[in-house]
Amino acid sequence: MSAPHVPKVAGIDPLVPPPAHTVAPHPSTPAPSAAGAVLQDRLAGWVSDLTTLHELTERLVRTRSLDTALDELLRAGAALVGARRGLVVLEPAGGLGPATTVGLGLAHAELGHIETVPRGSTSYGRLLDGIPGSPRPSEIAHPDLLGEPELDPRHREVAARLGYAASYALPLATEAAGRLGAAVWLYDEPAEPEGRRRHLAGLYARYAAEHLARLLELEQARAQVATVAEGLLPSRLPRVAGVRLAARHRTGPRGGGDWYDALPLPEGALGLAVGSVSGSGPSAVAAMGRLRASLRAYAVMEGEDPVAVLSDLELLLRLTEPARSATALFAYCEPARRKIVLAGAGHSPPLIVGERRTEYVETSLSAPLGMLSCWEAPSVELVPAPGETVLLYTDGLLQRTGDPMDRAFARLHAAAAGVPRADRNDPEAITDHVLRTVLPDGADTADSADDVVLLAVRFD
Repeated sequence: MSAPHVPKVAGIDPLVPPPAHTVAPHPSTPAPSAAGAVLQDRLAGWVSDLTTLHELTERLVRTRSLDTALDELLRAGAALVGARRGLVVLEPAGGLGPATTVGLGLAHAELGHIETVPRGSTSYGRLLDGIPGSPRPSEIAHPDLLGEPELDPRHREVAARLGYAASYALPLATEAAGRLGAAVWLYDEPAEPEGRRRHLAGLYARYAAEHLARLLELEQARAQVATVAEGLLPSRLPRVAGVRLAARHRTGPRGGGDWYDALPLPEGALGLAVGSVSGSGPSAVAAMGRLRASLRAYAVMEGEDPVAVLSDLELLLRLTEPARSATALFAYCEPARRKIVLAGAGHSPPLIVGERRTEYVETSLSAPLGMLSCWEAPSVELVPAPGETVLLYTDGLLQRTGDPMDRAFARLHAAAAGVPRADRNDPEAITDHVLRTVLPDGADTADSADDVVLLAVRFD
């Protein structure tokens, strides 16, 4: 006779192994009571609920952006309350973050229809604005929306058009941040989540609100750093006879130290620079601002000698920022002669784009600034043909591709070579085409957190 197995609870293996042998049960052993069986069922249900809640919160905490967190919130909430569609209306109090509406199973046009319903008639509006004369509700359920005689006519029309007959809504708020928004799930037929589902959904919504508050604070900090970084870069590019300029800059999520510059110099010359400071965050942005301002001064004094400009910059970096390194490229451009003299310190080579060639400029191998006791490297001279464009960029453009560097260089070369003929006379169109091709998912959604700088110089 085989030994009886101890029953499993909610898929969890019993901790006590079955005995190796059996004996006849004692005739006085009482049978389990009905109350004990009920208690065991409840315990199994609680364990199952806690397991489900743990899995859903673990998935939520792995989200790193506001959009993905809102999508996960909608999907998890729909599974908990048994709905198929829903929407989150995010309206943080106190200007904590952006106001947005995200849907699950609802197209942009369908969300637009819902937004035409008077706000006071919607569940999210009553959760966010409150009900006059009543405390702010902790949930709002409409088990039979179309059967409510006092339902706003516009709300009834939109519900019938979109095909939902019931809704369940929860607020999103924290004690520290206050009101953040509201989540609403829609049912195709009259329905209402039972008490157990409501309890789980409420616990999940409170946890999700805390996670959203952290993401909103992070988004706000990133936006502030990006604003400061943009303010430290040129507000507009100079107009110099013989050349046309275009620039693109994207700050990474943590705020980096990539920069560019273009400044008029005496005798119709033009100074061009791109660079990157090690590190990220506000300190790197501040170091970038100091380095760029210093380079402008050195360029005015001795711009005809790019090696001297970078040597001075290297000395300044070692004295004022001993814990940092930086890459930089400075070019002294004479548009009337279509002549460029440049020097680079650990920086990627420029790329020439024209009708007859697309090739990288051969530059000497050199270390970044601040890496050696004394930096020095020879300069390089090049003469672009009329109609050719020189692309200066930072390594962030290559690193955001997620490819090894050799493949990233090949991707950039192919993107430049593939600029349509109609766009080759416009540096703005060239930079946009290169960015779209190298980073097809967009410069703001690429894998890498690095900044992106792309400066195009077209010679007439």
